[in-house]
Amino acid sequence: MNSKTKKPEWAPEGDSTGFACRVMDGVEAGHDGISSYRPAAAVNKAQFVQRPSFTVDDYAQGVLSGSRAMLGRAITLVESNAARHIDQAQEVLQLLLPHTGKSIRVGITGVPGVGKSSFIEAFGCYLVEQGHRVAVLAVDPSSSISGGSILGDKTRMERLSREERCFIRPSPAGKTLGGVARKTRETMLVCEAAGFDVILIETVGVGQSETAVRSMVDFFLLLMLSGAGDELQGIKKGIMELADALVITKADGSNKIPAQTARSEYERAMHYLQPSTEGWVSHAFTCSSMTGEGIAEIWRVIEKFQEITSASGVFEQHRRDQNVKWVHEMIDAHLHDRFVRHAGVRQIIGSVERAVADGVLPAVAAMHRLLEAFEEKTL
Repeated sequence: MNSKTKKPEWAPEGDSTGFACRVMDGVEAGHDGISSYRPAAAVNKAQFVQRPSFTVDDYAQGVLSGSRAMLGRAITLVESNAARHIDQAQEVLQLLLPHTGKSIRVGITGVPGVGKSSFIEAFGCYLVEQGHRVAVLAVDPSSSISGGSILGDKTRMERLSREERCFIRPSPAGKTLGGVARKTRETMLVCEAAGFDVILIETVGVGQSETAVRSMVDFFLLLMLSGAGDELQGIKKGIMELADALVITKADGSNKIPAQTARSEYERAMHYLQPSTEGWVSHAFTCSSMTGEGIAEIWRVIEKFQEITSASGVFEQHRRDQNVKWVHEMIDAHLHDRFVRHAGVRQIIGSVERAVADGVLPAVAAMHRLLEAFEEKTL
């Protein structure tokens, strides 16, 4: 085997044909719609392949028909910040909306190193074996300096990425608080329209604000480690109050007994917390992504949650409240964007910020001065 055909060390064992395509999906036809790729030295301007042009109906029908390539392209369209794409994306979503809402949406979070990717792979493979179609929306960390993300990070889910009934879509977290990509909600709707009945949303889990996850999922799962020596620290109270279930990971080998001990301690702590979902009592569990122990139990808990909350009406009301909250969040983001781009504000914001930084202008006065500039020019 010569160096040109040698298989890279990171490639999964066995036939890895289409491996990357399943992770990013649509790559085989160009992640952004380009039909082929060639080295820069081998092409000239006359040889560039034109991007195919798709209509709103093309995107919608492609997603509904189960085309993985069109699913990937539709998500790329939704994630685009280009003005010409935003309106088209909303038209596509309008056509897809009647076909959404039929999945169970599960948010999964935890500190880096807790084993989120390993858990999702084991959990996803179990669900596929049970006949479900699983979409994993994995939010990758973005550099605060360059803004870049290593979207290939999810190639760690080698076994799950080979499953035909699974779709893995990495997205950059960007500057969104809590590590949830700004377009994750719309991506979730596209996946539901494509027929995926379980949506798993993995967050960066950096402890900024996991309320962003809570506001878009039905069931919120918090992964924790044992043996960290801080099982009952008050700093975790806020995030624990959001959880519908808490899972101690890596409960295998010599760590099995410490994991059981940690589960008991968390269980006692959760007894005193306000329930995250009305009519539901949160509990702590253990699992091992390596052996698979505890994975089936976690799915049974999620099914029981859906059954109880659907019967009481809480499930549907929760989603209705989320949709309304989503509208207000987008209004806030849009108004902030208009504010910072406003000509009057841009003209004085530099001097105002320097005055605040130098301690010669109170922050409240600075706010009023900027708002006056915005309102004067706007009106």
